[in-house]
Amino acid sequence: MASIHLDSVSVDFPIYNLSARSLRKQFLRLTTGGALNSKENIVVVKALDKVTIKINHGDRVGLIGHNGAGKSTLLRVLAKIYEPIQGRIYNEGKVSPLLNVMLGINHESTGYENIMVRGLLLGLTRKEIRARLCQIAEFTELGDYLFAPVRTYSSGMQLRLAFAVATCIKPDILLMDEMIEVGDSIFIKKAQTRLGEFIDKSSILVLASHSSETIRRFCNKVILLEKGTVKYFGSLAEGFERYEILESK
Repeated sequence: MASIHLDSVSVDFPIYNLSARSLRKQFLRLTTGGALNSKENIVVVKALDKVTIKINHGDRVGLIGHNGAGKSTLLRVLAKIYEPIQGRIYNEGKVSPLLNVMLGINHESTGYENIMVRGLLLGLTRKEIRARLCQIAEFTELGDYLFAPVRTYSSGMQLRLAFAVATCIKPDILLMDEMIEVGDSIFIKKAQTRLGEFIDKSSILVLASHSSETIRRFCNKVILLEKGTVKYFGSLAEGFERYEILESK
């Protein structure tokens, strides 16, 4: 069964040559977690600070907290985009990061060519992509446009293509930074149904969102982050209650 275990994971972002004192002070006020090494003129943003959590099969976890709390950084650590400076990450199951639905889309290639490349990036074999090709093409409703270069598509058509490919897999651990928006009022109901089915297929969901309604709809637990630290991990009700208390301070 899928699981995620983070043991005392920390991530720092050093910013060099920030020499102007007023600029350094302003930067430190704006960052949620920053420490200044004045001798070397380095601002270190502590994006995650000794995060220890365990997420098990069946967990649908919403990441909540204000801007800069560490939500997106945590997702990128789980996706192995960022390397921790401290701590260990243990994953059971295949991680499917859906952080940028347009990733891998080449505007000079045709729709069909993009389906193949994007599928490979998602970890499918060529045989698996071909087996899904008709179903993906039908879902996009793009018809013969799939033979044309993506640069000829409208933005809505591009999103249809990217969304159809991104949701054709069965993820073990699904990572999402905000919900996928297809932007097409005619297509959106169909896409929402597919997205719900896609999430249901996953063993674990980790979703960062500023929408409490979205978190309550798709998640059964929350992680409350503040300044890169975990302030709470547990039920939705208590998590949002603690978040409201933090926001009121």
